[in-house]
Order: sequence, then C-alpha cells, then structure tokens
Amino acid sequence: MKIPMKNILITSAGQRVKLTQIFMESAKSLGLDSKVFTTDLNPRLAPACYISDKTFEVCRCTDPLYIEELMQLCHDNQVGIIIPTIDTELRVLSDNKEKFLDNGIFIIAPDSHFVSICRDKRKTIAYMESIGIPMPKAVDIHHPVFPIFAKPYDGSLSTNIHIIRSEEDLTSDILNDPKLIFMEYIGNDFKEFTVDMYYGRDNEVKEIVPRERIKVRAGEINKGITRKNYIVDFLKQRMGKIPGVVGCLCLQLFYRESDNQIYGIEINPRFGGGYPLTYHAKANYPEYILREYFLNQNIEYTDSWISNTLMLRYDQEVISYE
Repeated sequence: MKIPMKNILITSAGQRVKLTQIFMESAKSLGLDSKVFTTDLNPRLAPACYISDKTFEVCRCTDPLYIEELMQLCHDNQVGIIIPTIDTELRVLSDNKEKFLDNGIFIIAPDSHFVSICRDKRKTIAYMESIGIPMPKAVDIHHPVFPIFAKPYDGSLSTNIHIIRSEEDLTSDILNDPKLIFMEYIGNDFKEFTVDMYYGRDNEVKEIVPRERIKVRAGEINKGITRKNYIVDFLKQRMGKIPGVVGCLCLQLFYRESDNQIYGIEINPRFGGGYPLTYHAKANYPEYILREYFLNQNIEYTDSWISNTLMLRYDQEVISYE
C-alpha cells in the first residue's frame, strides 16, 4: 500500500513565522490531515521552527548531500509539498524538481531556466524588456550621468547596493567590484511596489496583488499597503502565462501614477518576506497551493482581494528555556 505524501515542508524557514502559520491554518480550514514541518541550518535560532509541527536541522543547500538528505526527510515524514523560501536554495531545488516529483513530492518553484533568469539580474533585464516591461537604462560607468544606482547582479536582501550622486561617491571599491551593474537612478516621483503573483499548475497567473512599500527595513517591507491600480492589468497582459512557472512570484518595480510609467527592478520566484500583507488582503496563496496539489482542484483567476489593506510591522520575541 502506497503511503500518502500529505505533509508540507517549508525549507530555510528562519523568521517566516507568519508564512508557517498561514500554511497550518489553511490546511486546517480545508479539512486536510496535514502537518507543516520546517527545516533550517540552525533550528534553535530560527523562530519559525518553534511554531511548526516539527522541525529538522539540515546541511547547507550547497552541500552535495543536501538533496539526498532532503529526499530522505520527505519520505520519512510523508512530505508531499516543499516550499522554498530563500534565493540560494532555489536553483538546487528547481534543478531537482523532476527527481522529487517521481517520488510524489511537489517542489513549489519555477523550472530551473526561469530561476536562472531571476537569479542573474543581467538576464532579468533582458527578459523584462523582451516582454515589454521597461527597465532603468544601463549607465556607462566611464561616462557617467549622475545619479547612478548600482547593485550586484546576483544579490538579495538589498545588500551591496549604492546610490552614487557624484564623482566622489564613485570609489575604487565600487568601480572594481565585478558583480556590480550600473543603471540610471529612478527619482522620488516614483513609488516602489512589490507585486505578489500566484501561478497555477497550468503556468497561468491566478492573482496579482501590488503592495506599495511605504517603509523598508533590511530589504524587507516594514510598512506597506495594497493598491488595486494600473499595475494589475499591465502585468496580466505581459506575464499572464509563463512556461515552467508555478507558485508565488514576487516582482519589484517602480510606478508613477501621474502617467502610469513603470520600471521593473527584479523578480524573486518565491514567497517574499512581505507576503503576509497580501494574505491579509484576502489573497491566500498557501490555500491555492494545497487546493491544487493536494486536492487536485483548479484555481481560476480572481481580483477579489482587498485594496488599501495597510500593514504595520513590529518586533516580537520567541523565548526558549533550555
């Protein structure tokens, strides 16, 4: 008798407490006999691991034994869905999607080709422009026009980014950094948005929720509000179906409301840290995942989410006594 793979595993769970809770609540509301497990390199220091049904310490995703270890963990604990949460593990997990699928385990991430586009911002620029989404213009660093924005082509969490306003800011460290790409700086008349997009098993977008980033801390939204605006139709026309893409895409862009000008920034093919705002606006992507992959239901496109949902974040402690 084949054992059903009924549980959910959130990898590199770290601080994703709310995402873990949403999966737990969604499974319960759907009447599923599913547990939500977590993994982390150091579960003792990962808050999400304290609230999941069970947690596991694993090796680094770059370790040659990682996939074998994860596969065994899934078999031993009847895991049928894996939810990646960090950029560094996306490539290795997407490369092994078919291997896991052969064992009845769904990795909710795009195929490796699309992940490679998202992980290299030089490829992201070419992709976005090919589908009609303008990107900030590239700057010739030897003949600069200030201000300039610089970021690493493979960076995340807003690390090693620079706003260069004059020749004095253009230091030798910046000039000699082989990973930096240079582009025009988009002015303050634009607002920064993150857009959560859910893609079904058929690679078609099912929901598009723009959220304005009012305040950002350490690269992650701290204060934000959902906005039902021009961005929704703009992206639906250009990104309505993407081969190989499933699950949550987190797209960042600049938007100027006065003339509906949009500039793309980057795409993260996973749940973003600010997804809980989208959830509170009644766009429940974890529920969609469980309905599609565990209940074999089809998800239709919807725009019934709630605009002008405001999120204000604060810190809260997790206490453990040894």
